[in-house]
Amino acid sequence: MNFTNMMDYHHFPIYAVMVLFLGAFVTMVCGTRPSKNPNNPAGLRAWIALCATGVSLLLLVLLIKPVMLGGETIAYWMGSRGIAGGYAIGIALEVDALSLFFALLIATAVFVSAIYSIRYMVHDDCVPQYYVLYCLLAGGVLGLVLSGDIFNMFVMVEILTFAAVALTAFRTRVYGALEAAFKYLVVGCMGSSAILTGVILLYAQYHTLNLAQLASLIPGSMNNATKLAFAFLYIGFSTKAFIVPFHPLAADAHGAAPASISVLISGVLTKSGIYGIIRLTWFLFQTMELGAMQFMLVFIGSVSMFVCVTMALAQHDFKRLLAYHSISQIGYVLTAVGLSTALGVSAGLYHAMNHTLFKGLLFLAAGAVLHETGTTDLGKLGGLSKKMPHTTVLFLIGAFSISGVPPFNGFASKWLIYQAAYQRAVETNNIGFLAAAVVALVTSTLTLASFVKVTQSVFFGQLPPEYENVKEVPFGMRLAMGILAVLCVLTGIFPNTVMSVLTEPAARAVASVGEYIMAMGFKATVPTPEVSFAHVGVWTPVNWLLILCIALLALTVAALAGRYDQVSASQGENVETKYQLFYGGEQNVYSQVGGGDLFWGFKHNWRHYFDFMHDLHSGVVNDYALWAVVALALAIMYMMIAL
Repeated sequence: MNFTNMMDYHHFPIYAVMVLFLGAFVTMVCGTRPSKNPNNPAGLRAWIALCATGVSLLLLVLLIKPVMLGGETIAYWMGSRGIAGGYAIGIALEVDALSLFFALLIATAVFVSAIYSIRYMVHDDCVPQYYVLYCLLAGGVLGLVLSGDIFNMFVMVEILTFAAVALTAFRTRVYGALEAAFKYLVVGCMGSSAILTGVILLYAQYHTLNLAQLASLIPGSMNNATKLAFAFLYIGFSTKAFIVPFHPLAADAHGAAPASISVLISGVLTKSGIYGIIRLTWFLFQTMELGAMQFMLVFIGSVSMFVCVTMALAQHDFKRLLAYHSISQIGYVLTAVGLSTALGVSAGLYHAMNHTLFKGLLFLAAGAVLHETGTTDLGKLGGLSKKMPHTTVLFLIGAFSISGVPPFNGFASKWLIYQAAYQRAVETNNIGFLAAAVVALVTSTLTLASFVKVTQSVFFGQLPPEYENVKEVPFGMRLAMGILAVLCVLTGIFPNTVMSVLTEPAARAVASVGEYIMAMGFKATVPTPEVSFAHVGVWTPVNWLLILCIALLALTVAALAGRYDQVSASQGENVETKYQLFYGGEQNVYSQVGGGDLFWGFKHNWRHYFDFMHDLHSGVVNDYALWAVVALALAIMYMMIAL
């Protein structure tokens, strides 16, 4: 192979994956002795990891023109391709617009987090090992979304799971780090085992592991074994997306892991799970035309949205609060994909991209606060805007973005999701899709309320005396946050460009199953449908007024649902006066509003709900493992009945 042939862009996908694994190998070969430079104890290893992630991102960016804009699907066979008895032999990578879209999200988050890590990890022990695990995690996730072989996807899931577990436990002196890693290990391995079981069942039925060939064989031949495989695979990828009922794992992992790894868990690992679910439902089993499958995804997405945003409101730890918000936003993506329309998929992918950007920014801001103060307890923080003005501004951009405030990117993608849900409700005359839009609106409102709480608790108010000497974080950390902040603004101001270049080609690829199958050389009987992305736009003032009215209506419904129980509150002689009707305010002790009591009225009105959620989330790994087993049992029953 000459140099010109080696630089053919068809080789770029495998180069992008292998450079990350090579980076892990080289950082280990460099040894484990710390650098003599106190400002960079990882020395050369940190720059090797940064270069590896940067090269990987560059290679993927170069594929935008042929794949996203040109509509090409790259089929890359590793080794010699063979056909025996009509079945594919060998491992393949297949890159269409969908897999490239997720690969770009992953590579961007990994590269920015690598920039942040150079200074953020200065005070940690075993920093060289950190970069080995970092590159392994990045390579595992990227290999998963670019793979055209379902068993190879499982192998990549194993790599990323164990790398993520090790990085969760990396800071062993952090309270709860080992416990969080153990929970992640137990439930994560249950998810990986479910994926392996599903792969085995499919191979036993169809004698191939190639995704394209499976997609050509499975539709029309769904027996009980195939339905069982679907259930196992769905639950396996759901554990990676952390959707309900696997959401407590995200909170534990995010809270314990370094902020640079929280970015990857939130912005990268969750996307691998969503990618797997899309490949299952739209490609492999082609079940999204079924109302039962649409209901399942929309219902689980809506539950994930609401449950996780309410749990975020009750948190007193900065990173755990962000963790629950992360899964709440993933609920938006799953709901949009479940609408089974081109606009819904495009809007869901748009929000997946935005989630990677604004949630990465927020976790890096939380890491900056932890880096300078040593705590993420909202009750102990306050007034940091005086000492960390740049971090405050960058955090506010992320907060506005996740809350759906225009002109930031969260508004654009959420508005498109509302439109897609409304259009689907009108087309099908199904009020359930409209209910999903209302849940999304309520969730967005509660998200804004939650970030009002965080902003007040961390950056405004009175500065505690122990933080008088706090200073702004180093430039490298601010640079990483600044990159994500700029992207949050640009992807919000130019939604049409984002959709035409990235999300609409990816959504069109989701609907073009036949082209995916034929690109690998197999016969496809699935016709390519006409795809329409008709919507009423984003930057229309009438739309803003409409969304405001619906949000106010949603808030009214929420207030009525948690109406104040005057009878029970007024009984007894020792009831606090602040709970009496028409009382003017809180007691003097609460005059300095803190993170724990900013929304005490809402939490009091919904106290029965929060008590129930508190009792349900025991924090015991046995209970979470039981949830996984119950979820698998329910998924099997549902698939057997619905498919």
